[in-house]
Amino acid sequence: MNAIERVRAFLQERNPHLNIIEFDTDTSTAPLAAQALGTEVGQIAKSILLKSKDDQFIMVVAAGDARINNKAIKNLVGSRIRMASGEEVLETTGYNIGGVCPFALKQDIPIYLDESLKRYQVVYAAAGTANTALPITYQELLDITNGCPCNVCQAG
Repeated sequence: MNAIERVRAFLQERNPHLNIIEFDTDTSTAPLAAQALGTEVGQIAKSILLKSKDDQFIMVVAAGDARINNKAIKNLVGSRIRMASGEEVLETTGYNIGGVCPFALKQDIPIYLDESLKRYQVVYAAAGTANTALPITYQELLDITNGCPCNVCQAG
C-alpha cells in the first residue's frame, strides 16, 4: 500500500467525510501548497519530525508561517532536540519530507499540535505525498492524531 492509500484507509476508518485533494503541481513546502490552494502560508499545517538526544521522536504540527521556539520545545519534551534527517523521517513516518501526514504513521510517536493552527477554521495537512493536501479543522486534527495541544511556535 503506497502512502496516499495508507492515508485514505486511515481516514475511511476514523473520519470518512475528510477528502484528500490531489494536485498536478508540487505542494511539498508551505508556500507551494498555499499557492496551489489559494490560501495564506499560515493555513498550511506543516508536520515537523524532531529527535531528542536520547533518540526519541516527536512530531510538531504547526502553521506554515510559524517557527519552533527551541526553548519552548525543550521545556515541553525535557531535552534538546534537532530536526530529523530525511532518512529518519521516512523510516519513522513512512512519508518523504514534503508529504508528511501527521497520522497513519509507520511508528507510534507523540504528536503535538501547536496553537498557531487555531487561528484558522480549516488548515491543510499533507496527505502522504508532495502533491496532496487534506482540509481539516484543528479539532479534527487533534482527534485523528490523538495529539496534544501545545504552544511551542512563534510567528515566522
